[in-house]
Amino acid sequence: MSNLVEVRGLSRSFGDLRAVDNIDFTVPSGCVLGLIGPNGAGKTTLLRSLLGLSAYQGEVQVLGKDPRSQRAQLMEEVCFIADTAVLPRWMKVSEVLDYAAGVHPRFSRDRAEALLRDTEVQLSRRIRDLSKGMMVQVHLALVMAIDARLLVLDEPTLGLDILFRKRFYEQLIGDYFDQERTIIISTHQVDEVQHILTDVMFLNHGKRVLACSMEQIEAQFVQLNAVGENAVKAEGIPHLGAHSILGGKAIIYEGIDRASLAPLGELRTPSVADLFVAMMGGDQS
Repeated sequence: MSNLVEVRGLSRSFGDLRAVDNIDFTVPSGCVLGLIGPNGAGKTTLLRSLLGLSAYQGEVQVLGKDPRSQRAQLMEEVCFIADTAVLPRWMKVSEVLDYAAGVHPRFSRDRAEALLRDTEVQLSRRIRDLSKGMMVQVHLALVMAIDARLLVLDEPTLGLDILFRKRFYEQLIGDYFDQERTIIISTHQVDEVQHILTDVMFLNHGKRVLACSMEQIEAQFVQLNAVGENAVKAEGIPHLGAHSILGGKAIIYEGIDRASLAPLGELRTPSVADLFVAMMGGDQS
C-alpha cells in the first residue's frame, strides 16, 4: 500500500508558540485517519500545512506533490471542508453548483444533484436561508461530487445535532469512501467516528503522541474493568490511566500480558476516546 502523505520534521511556529513541533508521519492510500487532540493541539495548523495553506518548516509530500510549490495542482486532487468554511450567502444552491462546475475540472454536477436529492436542500433556495445542517450537506455534496483522491475534514460537523452528524458520516462512508480514496478527519466527537477509522494520530501541544492503526490499538492496549478489591490490585500495576466505573475502575495498560490481568476483571479494547484521555491525562477521578 503506497503512502498518499509523507511528512518529515514538520514544524510551524507563531512567535514563541510552537503550534506543530517536528512531526513525522505517513498516511497510506485507502485509509481513514482520525486526527485527535485537544483545542490548541495543532490539528488545524497541521492540516493547513498539508494543503499548502500555511507556511511550515520540514518536508511534506501530498500525492507526490510539494504543497508549497505545487498547491494548484494538488488541490485538483484534494477536497477540504474546514470548520470555518462558508458559502456565498447570496447565491442559490444551483448557482453554487454552477460555480463549482466552472472552476473544478473534476466536479460532476449530476453527482452533486443526485446527492442533494436525498436531503431537504432545494436547488432553488439561497444559501442564507439554509440551516447549519443543510449548509454542511451542500458542502458534502460539493466535495463528494469531485473525483478526488484525498478528502480532508476539519471539524466538519461542528455545531450540528446528533442526527445530522450521524447522517453526515453514514453518507461519507456509504457514498464516497472506497479503497482508492483517503480521508483525514479532525474532530472532537471521537466516539462518533471511531467505527469508520482505520488509523489514528494523537496530537498534544504540537507533538505527535501516538500514530497507529486500529488493529495496532487492539494488539497493544487493553482496558481492564475491575471492581472492589480487584480494582485496588489492578491500580497497583503500572498503567496509562484510569477512570471510575460503577463499583470500581476502568484501567488502561500498554504492552501487558492480558493473561495476567484476566483474573482481576473484564478485559476489552479501550475506545479511542478513553485511550486518548489516558495518554493525555492519566488517572481520572
